[in-house]
Amino acid sequence: MIKPDSWRQRLHVVVFQNDTPAGRRFDQTLLIIILASLVVVMLDSVESMHREYAGLFTGLEWLFTLVFGIEYLLRLYCSPKPLRYAFSFYGVIDLLAVVPGLLTLFYSDAQYLLIVRVVRMLRIFRILKLGPYLKQANYLLAALRGSRQKIIVFLVSVSTLVTIFGALMYVVEGPEHGFTSIPKGIYWAIVTLTTVGFGDIVPKTPLGQVISSLVMITGYSIIAVPTGIFTAELATAMRGQELLRACPVCAKDRHEPEAGFCCRCGNPLFPRQPADG
Repeated sequence: MIKPDSWRQRLHVVVFQNDTPAGRRFDQTLLIIILASLVVVMLDSVESMHREYAGLFTGLEWLFTLVFGIEYLLRLYCSPKPLRYAFSFYGVIDLLAVVPGLLTLFYSDAQYLLIVRVVRMLRIFRILKLGPYLKQANYLLAALRGSRQKIIVFLVSVSTLVTIFGALMYVVEGPEHGFTSIPKGIYWAIVTLTTVGFGDIVPKTPLGQVISSLVMITGYSIIAVPTGIFTAELATAMRGQELLRACPVCAKDRHEPEAGFCCRCGNPLFPRQPADG
């Protein structure tokens, strides 16, 4: 006869350890159920389908809520530290996948909160073993930190620019052409500068159209500035990471930023490019 502790250990392997065949099948099945529940929520938000299949959608939603509730209780049961799991990131998300279904008993519109289950799809990173690839995000974080001050200065400059253009258009066009206030003019300047162009406010006077043309040209001129700043910082971050690699001969790491050869053994730090021809 199998002891309860043995059952609990086996259940823990299936529920929490995705590096086993049973664990992978469990997580893959769970992801399929999560995806199906999201599809049901989205279809139920369509008025015509809600009128025709409201009963079916309600039944399926209760089924999904029951499955996720059982899964949450199983995780609490087989976890070595239930409280630690309950207050962990995945524990909170797993609980949020169940709570909206229960809230529908008291508040019908709470069913649309079930879309929070999409966050549970984060488990796919564990299943597909994509965790190591997420380390590449360090390059992006380093680039964002390095370009933060430059981007802030850029945003402040753009904010000043749209404020000036917005106030100018309010004076030139006036309320009779839709520019009823300076904030309304700033809104128009932002929409125009970013080349979105909703068309809800359009300058009518010749001077206003000239200013509008200048704003559009300015927008095309500066739209690539933050991209260039971030790209430059990203290249710097990637090169800095390359320099942290150990020398392939003597295994020394952390060389000078401009170093092309190892300071200990003289071996090239980067592979040489083959000569053309």
